[in-house]
Amino acid sequence: MAYELHYWPMIPGRGEFVRLALEQAGADYVDVARQPEEAGGGIAAMMDRLEDEPIRPPFAPPFLKDGDRVIGQTAAILLYLGPRLGLVGADEADRVWTHQIQLTIADMVAEAHDTHHPVGVGLYYEDQRLEARRRAEDFCANRIPKFLDWFERVLARNPAGPEHLVGGAVSYADTSLFQLVEGLRYAFPRAAARALAQTPHVVAHAERIGQLPRIAAYRASERCLPFNEEGIFRHYPELDAR
Repeated sequence: MAYELHYWPMIPGRGEFVRLALEQAGADYVDVARQPEEAGGGIAAMMDRLEDEPIRPPFAPPFLKDGDRVIGQTAAILLYLGPRLGLVGADEADRVWTHQIQLTIADMVAEAHDTHHPVGVGLYYEDQRLEARRRAEDFCANRIPKFLDWFERVLARNPAGPEHLVGGAVSYADTSLFQLVEGLRYAFPRAAARALAQTPHVVAHAERIGQLPRIAAYRASERCLPFNEEGIFRHYPELDAR
């Protein structure tokens, strides 16, 4: 039975971290909200399943349905999928470490989002421009370099070599770091370029993951949505520190 991924159909967003893992594994999955309504898809179908889950309802998309199991939160979905897709080591220490890296990626994703919505997610960006500029200034100057330096050290200290974050094979943390770097490059091209100039292992890692055959084929397809100003990573030039 195919996995059912439920996420907003108009943005890559947090759902893209799950999609990349599914694509890299060659897994059979259905992107429910992108399916025609007459085939049981669409946003209404996604929201019905979100609200009608009787025992353990997810808080918000993305969530994954695998048979009778419903899992919400990106990091939890990937924790669940990792061993099933062969995208995490068999050793418990490796699984916990991979999950820790994914949670750190989630932290940075949340901070990137909060640069354009620092006051409230229910407000328009135009309603919080001044606060956004202040938040983005710190994010670009301090947080991007701090996070990327940590990923650089993780790659450099991997006993199996800097080609992967954990061990000697591709994990879901690798595909997620790739998506994070791509998002930063889109939203903050100047700030990201400066920070990436100091983290050569991260740069080489992103290039390597992007060239994996299944990842490259997916990203070249119509199924891969481009970044836009409705998602997590938004390019507002005034927020990209000079």
